Amino acid sequence: MSKAQNDVVITGIGIVTCQGVGKDAHLALLTADKAPPTIVETEKFKPYPVHPLPEIDWSQQIPKRGDQRQMENWQRIGVFTAGLALDDAGFKDDLEACGTMDMIVAAGGGERDINVDTLIVNEGLKRNDRELLLNEKLTTELRPTLFLAQLSNLLAGNISIVHKVTGSSRTFMGEEASGISAVETAFHRIKSGESSHALVGGAFSAERLDMILLIESINAHAIGDWHPIWSRKPEDGGGMIMGSLSAFLVLESRAHAEGRGAHIYATIDAVEGDRGRRDEGKFEARLERMLAPAKQGAGETTIVFSGTTAIPDLAQREKAVLDAQLPGAAIRAYSGVSGHGLESQFPLGIAFAALAVANRAKVPPFDAGHEKPMAAGARNAVVTTVGHARGEVIAVLSAEA
Repeated sequence: MSKAQNDVVITGIGIVTCQGVGKDAHLALLTADKAPPTIVETEKFKPYPVHPLPEIDWSQQIPKRGDQRQMENWQRIGVFTAGLALDDAGFKDDLEACGTMDMIVAAGGGERDINVDTLIVNEGLKRNDRELLLNEKLTTELRPTLFLAQLSNLLAGNISIVHKVTGSSRTFMGEEASGISAVETAFHRIKSGESSHALVGGAFSAERLDMILLIESINAHAIGDWHPIWSRKPEDGGGMIMGSLSAFLVLESRAHAEGRGAHIYATIDAVEGDRGRRDEGKFEARLERMLAPAKQGAGETTIVFSGTTAIPDLAQREKAVLDAQLPGAAIRAYSGVSGHGLESQFPLGIAFAALAVANRAKVPPFDAGHEKPMAAGARNAVVTTVGHARGEVIAVLSAEA
């Protein structure tokens, strides 16, 4: 594909998952001879497995103890990872560049009051007028100060304070779709010339009883032992295993990146997110339409990073479309390695894809029973995310040379 000055390129990658801290730990798993080890916590929230946060020295990216203390873990994870991405792109100490940098963050609503949630669930077992019960408890039990400390845009606010990223700021809420919107917005702003450089990403803390309750309340959480993504069955629970993780990317126009001599990992050639009903073949038709840019030149050097939730029905429907539309490509369901990151899921897939194509990685199968080995190193990548309730996206990336 010919290069253009308004190409959207990736110049900085920050990742934290259960597999480790930083891009090097994750590049190692993408270039290994065999699937990475399964790192899963099965006792703490039994019977619900969770992919835990690795050991982190917060002071490497959040030097002030006071800043560390006033953040909840979901904010701390994101601020730390955003710092990794800025460091990687060479922007960390460039106050002028950070002062004009767009910031687009995908974030949830923060951590909840577990005692109030428990009270409502227990009371709900005794009453049928649950709407009235909710209103009673919301007006008598919640502390306004707790809510103010958990606003979703505090992640962006803390990134501004700690890393001095003070250009425009946007925060999207809305589970997987928020991560989709964050990346898609950054892509189109740079592509159209409205922006020259942006920090985009999200963070998610999975080791929380409130998140496990929310996922299990729709019967979507896996139960018991860990199984590879494509091998999860309805009898193992809902399929989803959440992961404490974060991914941030520095995106730039090619002109801006080349003008400062930056290292370019990959070009994002296309991003399209959509949402709609999933019955009567509408889901499959939507994915097939969005996959059109991915089919050009797809072959044995193409890798697909599927952000499937692992909900069995949705996962199998997505894989059937990918197998049919991209028959030569190797598919890798990355949630089996990292856990599912909700708001961070799509940015994490983009980060994995950029590392893979930049290093011509022959990514080992993550589920050997359902994923084929790669015959050649990755030069092109497709990233999918299918929200557990709604929202889908396809992104297409290519290597530089």
